[in-house]
Amino acid sequence: MNAGGAAGEGRTAHEGGTGGTARRDVAAAAPPPTSPRETYRTLAAEARAAAEAASAASVSLARARLVVFLAGVAAFTAARAGWLAEGTGARAADLFALAAFVTFVLLVRRHGRVRAEEAWQTELAAAAREAEARLDRCWAALPPVDASLPTDHPYADDLDVLGTASLAALLGGGATRPGTDTLVGWLARPAPPEVVRARQGAVRELADDPPFRLALLAEGRLARPVPGPQLERLVAWAESAPWLTPRRAPRLAARLVPLAWAVTITLHVQGAVGYLWIAPLLAALAVLRTHAGRVRDTLDRLTWGDADLRRYQSAIARIAARPSDDPTLRALADGLAEGGEPAPRGLARLFRLVEVSDVRFNGNLHVPLNLLLLWDVWVVEALERWQARNGRHLRRWLDTLGEVDALAALAGLAHAHPDWAFPRFDEAADRLSAEAIGHPLLPDDRCVRNDVHVGPAGRFLLVTGSNMSGKSTLLRAIGANVVLAGAGGPVCARELSLPPVDLHTSMRVRDSLAEGVSYFMAELQRLKRIVDAARLAQRGGGPTVLYLLDEILQGTNTAERQVAARRVIRILLGAHAIGAVTTHDLQLADAEDLRAAADAVHFGEHIGPGEGLDAIRFDYTLHPGIARSTNALELLRRVGIDPAD
Repeated sequence: MNAGGAAGEGRTAHEGGTGGTARRDVAAAAPPPTSPRETYRTLAAEARAAAEAASAASVSLARARLVVFLAGVAAFTAARAGWLAEGTGARAADLFALAAFVTFVLLVRRHGRVRAEEAWQTELAAAAREAEARLDRCWAALPPVDASLPTDHPYADDLDVLGTASLAALLGGGATRPGTDTLVGWLARPAPPEVVRARQGAVRELADDPPFRLALLAEGRLARPVPGPQLERLVAWAESAPWLTPRRAPRLAARLVPLAWAVTITLHVQGAVGYLWIAPLLAALAVLRTHAGRVRDTLDRLTWGDADLRRYQSAIARIAARPSDDPTLRALADGLAEGGEPAPRGLARLFRLVEVSDVRFNGNLHVPLNLLLLWDVWVVEALERWQARNGRHLRRWLDTLGEVDALAALAGLAHAHPDWAFPRFDEAADRLSAEAIGHPLLPDDRCVRNDVHVGPAGRFLLVTGSNMSGKSTLLRAIGANVVLAGAGGPVCARELSLPPVDLHTSMRVRDSLAEGVSYFMAELQRLKRIVDAARLAQRGGGPTVLYLLDEILQGTNTAERQVAARRVIRILLGAHAIGAVTTHDLQLADAEDLRAAADAVHFGEHIGPGEGLDAIRFDYTLHPGIARSTNALELLRRVGIDPAD
């Protein structure tokens, strides 16, 4: 087990867009079987070529727009300035100007589609490059995952669930906000075995569909980061009771005020009446003033800043249109067709209404529209009609997007590592058994694998060895793979079988100056939570506890540490928990009962000739029994500190 590196011991062609613009995806069908790296490089190259072609077309269209615009202005000016002969010449110039205007509008629309195609292909290429960066564990090239977990989570910090070099980063973190939240939730809370098995089937199918997965990622990239609270406000509005629909007066005013404006202005122009148009103005002001707060609150819930949630509609349309043989994926896609109307169509209508409501950010247009038509009242009324038809389904639609997005992230890991296994959960099993297990955050060329068995209850895996030999990485390899297994993904092992477990770790314990908690007390609190969880499980309150303890109670003196550590291990053995303990303390298992319960393994090293750390070689391979060598003083000497001084 390699202890080095970031995870080391030290530390389709679908219709895209809400406007229905046809958009070509590169590799509409999956490429012939090849290595994951070749697949991603091929998809990236095709997308880059398409983006460059679209960029060239965009430049040509921009030039054509300018030429047509100038020609139209010249023709219009010539006709109006009298530079042409009266009659036929002027009319011809007018017709030419009109044709130029129509052509210009068509070119603008065409240019918009081409620029959208360029942006789409650019993001597809970036998504493919990201996928290749994950193969190499090139963490600096991957975007950060916007998520957090409680600081007292039983294993998230110890096992690098979140962070730069983390399981979430390895998986991509989800392309969308719902996908990120769902994926992190799966990593933080293992699913029951039957749910895991269902997810595994979906992951297997999506692993064979790189174009779909990259398209989903590109949609998320185009949407840009969406704050979780803003998305929840949108859902809360959709599920809330309407406030305008039960109020007849403002809705009636929205119909009468425009009519009153038309009548009074017409009569005023004809000289029939004086300034009677002031009446609809005052009525409009009264309605707007009375309901301004409620209108603003409704529309603010539908504002998401720089994010483009219309891409979520495109992503959901892809999910709904994708044929599937897997029952889980098929059920998710079918669910998008249930409700007031199909999810893609319903979301397209919602986002069109949101675009209409955004006119309020243009004061020059919004103010007259509100005074003449009571614009905001019309918009809120239309939104509430949408709310009545689809509001109760929005959360389920976004949950479906999140679930498919999370499954696609797990599928990307399965595709990238075809030699990784899908774990087997066995409710009757009494131990965790792994063949050739490695740390999933290490690149293949640095990941040394070992066979590991943890359990049954009443026994524990005792891992000893010198500094830097791989003890901590072994525990993290076990834990990280258990986390992936509980999420429904593949694991870095040739084979892994385990019972349903409640995972708890004690590795990176930190003191807290702000809370007045010392290192030793922080570790005691962590161990107390593990012991409480094991006792609860023993009383039938949950699955078997799997504990991973690294250098237990190192924050106190040797004599007391041995006594306290042995007591904790005895409690966990008696509570029918299973687990592994690493230690430098070779006397920890000298007690007869612990020696009998320990499955002892160790890592070793070879110190060759020469000076410096390079002369110390670790093979990171597990060997049976307790380690009998130490290297602390030798390491001290090799970094330039003589132990004899």
